[in-house]
Amino acid sequence: MAITLTHAAADHIRNFIAKRGKGLGIRLGVKTSGCSGMAYKLEFVDVPGEDDITFDSDGVTVFTDAKSLAYLDGTELDFAKEGLNEGFKFNNPNVKNECGCGESFNV
Repeated sequence: MAITLTHAAADHIRNFIAKRGKGLGIRLGVKTSGCSGMAYKLEFVDVPGEDDITFDSDGVTVFTDAKSLAYLDGTELDFAKEGLNEGFKFNNPNVKNECGCGESFNV
């Protein structure tokens, strides 16, 4: 079981943590939301939770919880710039369908 980051995503996260001046890594999770059922959560971690599961990917610590890991196992987080747009992209092999707006998914 694992969650990984591309080099571009890891660089972006490291740079953002440096600008914030604090942070241990990022937390990836899922929540019930959207028209397809689930949405991704991404936040910076300053204090780990006692039940956190952690992975190290390209020098960045990725935190998640057991419930979310069931939906995120095998996911690769990428960061891409396309023209004026930039953002994180979840490459999740567990996704069966996504909504038209790309904000939610189901497995």
